Amino acid sequence: MKIYRTTTAIFIENEGIIYDSPYHDWDTLVNRDELYEFLQLTIQNKYPVGVSDILNQHTILPPIGTQEVWAAGVTYVRSKVARMEESKDSGGGTFYDKVYEADRPEIFFKATPYRVTGPNEKVRIRKDSVWNVPEPELTLFINANGKIVGYTIGNDMSSRSIEGENPLYLPQAKVYDGSAGLGPCLYVPQMPLPIDTAIQMEIKRDNHPVFYGKITLDQMKRQHTELVDYLYRECSFPQGCYLMTGTGIVPPNEFTLHSGDEILISISPIGLLTTIVE
Repeated sequence: MKIYRTTTAIFIENEGIIYDSPYHDWDTLVNRDELYEFLQLTIQNKYPVGVSDILNQHTILPPIGTQEVWAAGVTYVRSKVARMEESKDSGGGTFYDKVYEADRPEIFFKATPYRVTGPNEKVRIRKDSVWNVPEPELTLFINANGKIVGYTIGNDMSSRSIEGENPLYLPQAKVYDGSAGLGPCLYVPQMPLPIDTAIQMEIKRDNHPVFYGKITLDQMKRQHTELVDYLYRECSFPQGCYLMTGTGIVPPNEFTLHSGDEILISISPIGLLTTIVE
């Protein structure tokens, strides 16, 4: 089951068939324990409005209402190595090695809803950063009770030059207008995603591929439930929360994003999130 938020309505997709949701408030619809079962009941007495192609007639918005977006870091080996490389000159390289092995994960605040961009919208790179990359991440939707009920695709835009200058600059490297992409939908399965689920990212410049990477969820060191447990220990989220789970795909050190670059992140069966660098 997939839920799409658009400028005119909320749509529910089931096996390629689109239904018009009777709910117009995103938070009311998604923030519940048995979301999959609820969606099944919701469409039972609804007439389809078309097949999935009908979504092309609508502007798809990011699948978020009033929720906060948080993120976990250093959950893949590749991420640990990249962070150690970028911070070694500042003396902070060993921080990331230690957090990778520690019991407590790295979790940080990422975005408020108005800083989140959706499919085919623009993400930003900071004007005071010279080394910028996207980070493709499976993103959990967790309801108010701390239960994972859905997934989406996240683009955690990162200023590596700022974070590498000093690890204490992490908030400035991660949190700014247009720093988070989410979409294209909220995917609500009956069972958790299998660990062989693949995340893929391609970056195009002037319509030509300049980077491609792929990784599977079984390369993650942390369990999703483990990350949620730490996030919810001393924080409450009355309307639920989104949690980006970290990246295992990092472009080489000589790569940095340019204005106009197209970032395509796909996770089957969630879909494809395309964002463009402003």
